[in-house]
Amino acid sequence: MLILRCVRVDILVLLVVANSTPVLLSMLLAERWATAIDAGRVLTDGRPVLGPHKTWRGLLGGTLATGAIGALWPVGFVTGAAVGFCALLGDLVSSCIKRRAGLSSGADSLLLDQLPEGLVPMLILYQPLGLDLVSLPGTLAVFVLLALGAAKLFTYRRTPGAAP
Repeated sequence: MLILRCVRVDILVLLVVANSTPVLLSMLLAERWATAIDAGRVLTDGRPVLGPHKTWRGLLGGTLATGAIGALWPVGFVTGAAVGFCALLGDLVSSCIKRRAGLSSGADSLLLDQLPEGLVPMLILYQPLGLDLVSLPGTLAVFVLLALGAAKLFTYRRTPGAAP
């Protein structure tokens, strides 16, 4: 039962939904409604603010999907949507940092791609989610491991010549 105290499965599911929905929408809809949040703007360093993969469709879709899942649980729609929005906000922050570091859109960056997406919503919504000093790091650690595994799988599947 220690694992149940260390990892909040409900929050873990919300984080996974928030972070996978934009990817699924991209796969299903291709370029349809894929307006970049930064509208192609670049900063003084000549690099995009966020890049073309960060879209309004992904932000809104991920927020709404997470809210819908939250509505099925005691957290409710509003808190679920807040988790989704904050997770995707963390993703936007990491994208901005990656662009400043000269990494291209879609480039992987160990932990920078995973930590903000899990940590931002859990810190901002610490109290409404009923987190504690055991469940926050435990849930974050499992989320990071799942996200790393998913990234590995998607990278493998995108590699030319990789088996289906």
